[in-house]
Amino acid sequence: MKSFKGEALGWEWREGVIELTLDRAPANEIGTLMLGELEEFVSVAKTLADETSACIISSAQKSGFSAGADLRELYEQSLPLDDKARRTGACQFLTRIHKVLNWLDQAPFVTIAAVHGVCFGGGLELALVCDVIIADKMARFAFPELRLGLIPGFGGIPRLKRDLGNGFVRDLLLTGRSVNATRAQAVGLVAQLAAEGQALKVAKTTAAQVAKFDSSTRTAAKKFIKPIPHEELRREIEIFCELFTHPAVMAALRKFVENTGPMPYQP
Repeated sequence: MKSFKGEALGWEWREGVIELTLDRAPANEIGTLMLGELEEFVSVAKTLADETSACIISSAQKSGFSAGADLRELYEQSLPLDDKARRTGACQFLTRIHKVLNWLDQAPFVTIAAVHGVCFGGGLELALVCDVIIADKMARFAFPELRLGLIPGFGGIPRLKRDLGNGFVRDLLLTGRSVNATRAQAVGLVAQLAAEGQALKVAKTTAAQVAKFDSSTRTAAKKFIKPIPHEELRREIEIFCELFTHPAVMAALRKFVENTGPMPYQP
């Protein structure tokens, strides 16, 4: 199978390049539906790895790349549970998403995130597993999790620490504020800036350049320059699950769910 169209995403393999398109209204929230289809994608991508040079991840939603975790689903599923069951459910979900993202992080082909609009929380964590982030000039990046009494749970902190200086990491995490694409490029988060609406086009050009080089050399280079911080990733899950049982978290999730504003995701 070299193409797929699901309820939350679709993908197509063509001439050595996989284009994975997130497409779940309103803002590509990552919940059980999106995760299930990402797991299906990874299972197939493994079989295509030897004949694939690059994978481009982009969004068909006008709002942006992804607003992050599906907070409404998280709240509704957690509401009837006691603390122990709530913690268990969160840990199970995080273990599954980490398995997907860890594989994408170390995939033998080059992964490219083509980002526009909002790239927040879990959406940013998905972009961070990619080797290259290409963003249009209107893109914005943020980790708003502290507003919920949580830390990022999909591997964001260890990967930011791996790739960037601590000053930017702490500012992004501890303030919850969003940064624009220009600053994100200045600190090294974004590799290339594109004109508004042109990130996917630039990503395709980059993928074509990648295809010119030997695959075994590319794989060896990735292993050397992009180590997976496994121990820190495991610790992140533990901290998130511990925090998730705090009463303030459910109160903050309820406040988010009840927000009727047009941009509840905006930090």
